[in-house]
Amino acid sequence: MITRRKLLWTGTAIAGGLMVTACFGGGEAIADNDVYEVTRTDAEWRKLLAPEAYEVLRHESTEAPGTSPLEAEARKGIYSCGGCDLPAYDSATKFHSGTGWPSFYQPIKDAVKEKTDNQFGMTRTEVHCRRCGGHHGHVFNDGPRPTGLRYCINGVSLKFVPA
Repeated sequence: MITRRKLLWTGTAIAGGLMVTACFGGGEAIADNDVYEVTRTDAEWRKLLAPEAYEVLRHESTEAPGTSPLEAEARKGIYSCGGCDLPAYDSATKFHSGTGWPSFYQPIKDAVKEKTDNQFGMTRTEVHCRRCGGHHGHVFNDGPRPTGLRYCINGVSLKFVPA
């Protein structure tokens, strides 16, 4: 028998599952028609990357906010793609956004590609490495000058190289 309590618990569980999927990715492998300079099989990526980096870079997942040590990194240097080491973001463009993820107002020229993400009933712009296709995060129009953009990037998708 369906009671109001069971209906409420079921609805809450479904809504919670949808929120977790929206925040932390749907687990789908990157499937686009682009050809990348650096390509590997899924097994090779899994062997090369730490489990969380693999999920973010190869399956467009999202790390939990506030968990990346790179968010607090304040030294000068370059943030490179965690999948292929392509220099992607300069520390000179990094800023503290208060979101829980490393944020930059622009990537290094020709380092990333962007694509539209229409998952979860909203339109966002995804950011991927142009060389290996690894998912870095998303870009939003609420950043500081001079660009007004906020590249909200998963720390596990990056490697920091101090200057």
